[in-house]
Amino acid sequence: MHIGHIPLANRLFAAPMAGVTDRPFRQLCKRLGAGYAVSEMVTSRKDLWNSLKTSRRANHDGEAAPIAVQIAGTDAQMMGEAAAYNIDRGAQIIDINMGCPAKKVCNKWAGSALMQDEPLALQIVEAVVAACAPRNVPVTLKMRTGWCAAERNAVRIARAAEAAGVAMVAVHGRTREQGYKGDAEYTTIAAVKAALRVPVVANGDITSPEKARDVLAATGADAIMIGRAAQGRPWIFREIAHFLATGEHLPAPEVQQAKRWLLEHLHDHYTLYGEFAGVRSARKHIGWAVRALPGGEAFRASMNLLESCDAQVSAVTDWFDELADAHTLLPLHAAAANEDLVELSA
Repeated sequence: MHIGHIPLANRLFAAPMAGVTDRPFRQLCKRLGAGYAVSEMVTSRKDLWNSLKTSRRANHDGEAAPIAVQIAGTDAQMMGEAAAYNIDRGAQIIDINMGCPAKKVCNKWAGSALMQDEPLALQIVEAVVAACAPRNVPVTLKMRTGWCAAERNAVRIARAAEAAGVAMVAVHGRTREQGYKGDAEYTTIAAVKAALRVPVVANGDITSPEKARDVLAATGADAIMIGRAAQGRPWIFREIAHFLATGEHLPAPEVQQAKRWLLEHLHDHYTLYGEFAGVRSARKHIGWAVRALPGGEAFRASMNLLESCDAQVSAVTDWFDELADAHTLLPLHAAAANEDLVELSA
C-alpha cells in the first residue's frame, strides 16, 4: 500500500477526528497496528496559525512517519498556502477535508459543504496539488458520498480530483445530510473504487474484524479507515490485521497491558498539552477506555473531578489494578459502549 511514492505499513487507517486524533492518539494507534493516521483538521486561516490550538495540531515532534495533515477551508489560495505551511512543519502528506459534517464547519462552506459547490471543490484540489507537487508531497482527499441522498456526487468529484493529481481518495459512506445517523452505505464507495486508478479508502461503521473483511469485499477498497471504534479501543487495528491475515481472533488484551497503553498515552498527552489543558482533555480518552468495563461509569464520574496529572495517573493505575485482580483479560470490548459517541471525523 502506497500513497504516491510513500509506502505504508498496512491498509488500516485511523480516521481524522477533530478533538481526538492529536499526535499522542495517532502515535498510540500506530503502535497498536494502524499503518497510517491523519491529523485533526488544521485551519487554512493565517490569523489562527499562531494560536495555541493550531500550534498543537501542527506539532509532530517524535511522530512516526508518514506524517499526514488534514487542512480545511474554502478559499483555494489559502488552502494552497496552508499546505505549504504544514509541509514546512513536517507534513509528508496533505489531506483535504471535504467530509466533515459538523455544522460549525459546514456553515462556513468548508468540509462536506464543498461537495455542493463542485467548481470550488476542484479549484481547492488544484491549488493544493500545485503547492505540494514541487515539494514531492502527495495530496489526498477525504469526502462523503454526497451532499444529500438525492445528490450522491462522490464519483464525479473523485474523478475530477484524480485528474487534478490527488494520490488517494477516502470516502465515508454517508451523505452530509445524514451526519452520523443511519447506517453507512458502501455501494457509492464501490463505485468510486471502480472509477479510479489511485487507491480508494472505505470509511464508516467499521467496528469489528468481520465488518472490516466484509467492507473490503463489498467495496474492493484498497484500505479501510476507522474512527469511533478506535476511541477507547485503539488495539482494534491489530485485531483486524490479525483477523484478515489468519481468519482468527486475537484474545482480548490483558488488563495490565491495557493499563500500560493508557498510561503511556496519558504521559504523551500531558507532554503536549501541559498540566491544565492536559488533565481536562485527557478525561474523554480515559472515559472511552473504561466506560464499557465493570464499574467504568462510576470511575469516570469520580475521575472527572481530579485536577492534576499525578492524580489522574494514580487513579487510573489503582482502578486498573483492582480490575486486574478480578479479570486477567479485559472482560468487555470498550467499543461496545461507543455507538452513541459523536465522531468528528473529517
